[in-house]
Amino acid sequence: MPDETETHTSAPSRRSLLGWGGAGLALGAAAAGGTAAALGRGDGTTVPAADSGAAVPFHGAHQAGITTAVQDRLHFAAFDVKTTDRAELVQLLKDWTRAAERMTAGHAVGEGAYGGLPEAPPDDTGEALGLKPSRLTLTVGFGPSLFAKGRFGLEDRRPAALVELPKFPGDNLDAARSAGDLCIQACADDPQVAVHAIRNLARIGFGKVAVRWSQLGFGKTSSTTPEAQTPRNMMGFKDGTRNIAGTDTAALDKHVWVSAKDGPAWLAGGSYLVARRIRMNIETWDRTSLQEQEDIFGRDKGEGAPVGKAKEHDEPYLPAMLPTAHVRLAHPDTNGGARMLRRGYSFTDGTDGLGRLDAGLFFLAYQRDIHKGFVPVQRQLAANDDLNEYIQHVGSALFAVPPGVRDKDDWWGRALLT
Repeated sequence: MPDETETHTSAPSRRSLLGWGGAGLALGAAAAGGTAAALGRGDGTTVPAADSGAAVPFHGAHQAGITTAVQDRLHFAAFDVKTTDRAELVQLLKDWTRAAERMTAGHAVGEGAYGGLPEAPPDDTGEALGLKPSRLTLTVGFGPSLFAKGRFGLEDRRPAALVELPKFPGDNLDAARSAGDLCIQACADDPQVAVHAIRNLARIGFGKVAVRWSQLGFGKTSSTTPEAQTPRNMMGFKDGTRNIAGTDTAALDKHVWVSAKDGPAWLAGGSYLVARRIRMNIETWDRTSLQEQEDIFGRDKGEGAPVGKAKEHDEPYLPAMLPTAHVRLAHPDTNGGARMLRRGYSFTDGTDGLGRLDAGLFFLAYQRDIHKGFVPVQRQLAANDDLNEYIQHVGSALFAVPPGVRDKDDWWGRALLT
């Protein structure tokens, strides 16, 4: 998916700087410094923020896990809601919120994994005991099916943009890996912390929700801190070079956050999340010549520079690329200025039964309007991108991501369900 849908800026937020002081990385606000900033040990040495195990503040105007500096690991889960009782759904979201507050702060759920009644199951599963918060963020979203008529009385509150994505050329979607009433995105620098979070939320929801599908991710394939080293995808190319920075408030307001005038009111300050599981035919790719690989992307494989340029962040000259090059087709100039904030991850899930790795990109992108963001860009790519010979979209989902939890009395989805 698009390498050029976003732009380069540099400065982290005031809240991010507070995180580097011990409270954790958070959502972008005022600008200062860069991600080279680090935490002091007290002995004159420093450690990078990503290695500090710091906690990301849970409360705020926007949910953490969107503009937060992208963590190393992902556990993403989509849920089907099994209860038909609106009050039970409300209580579930309240319970999830309270548990998320504790886990993102590095605390156990409820009374913890031990110390409660011996005759009862513990409140926490316990596999994260003794581990740092590891910058855990938990981000919730609501799928189109949650608003279906006859379910929870939400049909009149469904955003106009929250409709099933169109079928794009080349899609081979697996229904078992697509859609969902609810989603939880758990990101952390420790995979066990992320898995622990999803496990506990699923456990709390037992009987009310069921996991529809989930995805583990590693090796972030894009960054919200573009002044840091750009990560590489499973094809060996730097990805997300021009991703929207988590501190570029103007770009975030224009392209990521839903405004009050967009409607509905409950979603103001939130965003839309597109999740796509993209299988890569990496065995075929690995037998493709270097020159062809670079022509397909429109960048060199070593530095990541656009065709005819010297450095990765040099402005691409699109006419110098093949008309079918990925960078050219994904660039905002080719798509009416369309941009998104990406938080994708690589994945490997065993084999496909034919001796090939089931591997690729779990694409995650946040945007203010899917009809100005993902949809036009993907239409362009699906119709023309030479990369399509080596990839296939096999899973898809869309979610409305509500604004942040403001304080201890607030909860996920309160404005929607009250």
